[in-house]
Amino acid sequence: MSASLAVRKIVVVAEDVLLDGGRGDDGGLLRKVACAVVFTNPYAGRPFSDALDELIEPSAALGALIGERCFAAAGGAVESHGKAVMVGTAGEQEHGNAVKTTTFGTPFRDAFNGGSAWLPSTTKRAAPGASIDVPLCFKDEIWVRSHYDTITVAIADAPAPDEIVLIGAVATRGRLNARLGGVAKEASR
Repeated sequence: MSASLAVRKIVVVAEDVLLDGGRGDDGGLLRKVACAVVFTNPYAGRPFSDALDELIEPSAALGALIGERCFAAAGGAVESHGKAVMVGTAGEQEHGNAVKTTTFGTPFRDAFNGGSAWLPSTTKRAAPGASIDVPLCFKDEIWVRSHYDTITVAIADAPAPDEIVLIGAVATRGRLNARLGGVAKEASR
């Protein structure tokens, strides 16, 4: 873990989806996992800064940590990925974007055997207890519609005004009963 960011807590959320709309399908269990790291925002309350290196550089270590925790909790192959950030009210939304650049994304992906598709994401400023929907897509091709999904994350005491919550998420398959066409997962490999 990077010594330059003060991590307060790590939260892992997992959900197993067995039925959707009252029915399952023959694709088996859908497990969605998110790992959130809550840490002090070094720019919170400071004057505006063009350079955000104090967030970008240490995000590689956070990417590896979050990816490893997600992969372990998924308990098997990962097919979808996504990321999100909540920034406390003493920070800027751009601070959240700084911690989820490619510097974060590459080690995050590497932890679960990669992915070549764009890593969907969202950011927002929020108060403690706010929720955020982390977008998910197929890890190797953004246009595989069956894997468009979300997992919702909320932490009762985070983000504090001077904190950031950085979240990575994965899923073991696409949505149950997906039937809207588009590029097939098998055709994208």
